[in-house]
Amino acid sequence: MIQLIVGNQGKGKTTEMLNKVNKEIKEASGNIVYLDKNTKHMYELNNKIRLVDVSEYSFSTTDEFYGFICGIISQDHDLEQLYFDNFKKIGCVAPGQLEDVLKKFEKLSDDRGVRFCISIAEDESGIPEAFRKDIIVSL
Repeated sequence: MIQLIVGNQGKGKTTEMLNKVNKEIKEASGNIVYLDKNTKHMYELNNKIRLVDVSEYSFSTTDEFYGFICGIISQDHDLEQLYFDNFKKIGCVAPGQLEDVLKKFEKLSDDRGVRFCISIAEDESGIPEAFRKDIIVSL
């Protein structure tokens, strides 16, 4: 299952993500990983949440990013949730790729039983029709 938090840049998506993940960790029975482009929000996350600064890793395509995520999932059998802040940037999603990439990640989520919460710097109208049902917050 994937959940989307969408809105134009600067509308508060990261704040929504941080509030959601900090609430979720209180009820989680497994591990939660939060992926971001830097460590700026490290002290805003509950210390039980693993922060991954993706800028420390070298990938430049969505396929490489997908492989990176598969590696995270494969090494943690207790992984319950993954949070992606600024998905298009950290996931190297090029214009016109969003729908295909979301389909790929939705299948991975369903196959592995790991929930994904994804923030996308895009107005709701720019989200592919097939994924508008997955929007939980639109700013």
